[in-house]
Amino acid sequence: MSTFRVAVDGDFVKPDGSPAYPMFDLAPLHANPDVEVVHVPLGKVASAAALEGFDALILLGNRFAPESVPPGGRLAIVARFGVGYDTVDVAACTPAGIAVTITPDGVRRPVAVSILTLLFALTGKLFVKDKLTRQGPAGYAQRSNHMGVGLIGRTLASVGIGNIGAELFRLAAPFGMRFIAHDPFANPETARALGIELVDLETVFREGDFVSISCPLTPQTHHLVNAERLALMKPTAYLINTARGPIVDQAAITKALQENRIAGAGLDVQEQEPPDPDDPLLKLDNVILAPHALCWTDQCFAGIGASAVRSVLDVAAGHTPRGLVNRDVLKHGRWQGRTAAAGD
Repeated sequence: MSTFRVAVDGDFVKPDGSPAYPMFDLAPLHANPDVEVVHVPLGKVASAAALEGFDALILLGNRFAPESVPPGGRLAIVARFGVGYDTVDVAACTPAGIAVTITPDGVRRPVAVSILTLLFALTGKLFVKDKLTRQGPAGYAQRSNHMGVGLIGRTLASVGIGNIGAELFRLAAPFGMRFIAHDPFANPETARALGIELVDLETVFREGDFVSISCPLTPQTHHLVNAERLALMKPTAYLINTARGPIVDQAAITKALQENRIAGAGLDVQEQEPPDPDDPLLKLDNVILAPHALCWTDQCFAGIGASAVRSVLDVAAGHTPRGLVNRDVLKHGRWQGRTAAAGD
């Protein structure tokens, strides 16, 4: 068997050569005598030339575009370090016989916890109360003006009940909330088991006290949360987005928050990342912002890394990788030739 060469995104290494994320364990790859691991600088858009001669790529935050596909036809898998794959041109990978994988097992619990973190911080007026405390007696005197919001009997609504959305409802079960969700691909049995009422999209926004976005960014979901849907929300409701920034029309949510037409928002993602320092959203005190990193913990990155490594080793062994996005690639002659050769 020839050596299976794995390109690991160069951004996993700091300029001094030390690992950027020590919890990302490459040991299972290094332990395989038939696998060679190389850290490869890719540039903002992965270079086809840099990837020539490799069988696999573990991709961090750079883009994999049509021009990233190496002409030699050897590359078999792009393993995206994370659950979003909007940075990978899947339509260019499939006809080239390249599998695209993501790491749902690694992010399921951490992102669901992030949603609840924002929900608790918003409803408990955590940041407001932090500021009051720092003001001493004058701040304490204002405590009664900033009453929090209880959860029992409130409606937790989600756009999407896939990997992360379903985990959110599992974790939220003890808090006594009503659960509703919209997901055109939902499994009714899963929804029923979790106590979720499946509703149309407008009902999610109209009835949700806390509306969470847990769907992928696609052409169909771009600006899914627009001015019209925000106008359906209760003035006491909160919007939470931990998915992708462009799912929410940022100009529309900024205006809604400026005019206090909703109670607040928790946004781990923005349309432009990082945002412009003069972005009016940054000036508001009824929104909690995070730099697309709220779920980043040692355990999260360890889990993501383990999932990516497993996918690569699956392909090296001639197996269908877990977390496969483009299942049509399994019909590709080049892919079938690889798996047949690996099985010999």
